[in-house]
Amino acid sequence: MSDHIHLFVQRNPFDSPTKIVKTFKGIAANRAFRKLPDLRRKMWKVKLWSPSYYIGTAGHVSSENVERYIPEQEKH
Repeated sequence: MSDHIHLFVQRNPFDSPTKIVKTFKGIAANRAFRKLPDLRRKMWKVKLWSPSYYIGTAGHVSSENVERYIPEQEKH
């Protein structure tokens, strides 16, 4: 879908999911602003990203299944 992305991330279980999401959003915003300088001016005092996010665990599903699932979702 055009309004969200899927990330398949493996991290240390002690890393805070909130911190991981904030890091991804911060890096993406900085890169977008560097690549599109007009965007920074248009977004002045406005958040680029929604504060919401969803995190799910793969549980007993293999990483191969998750990697197949993500591209399938992009088709819908």
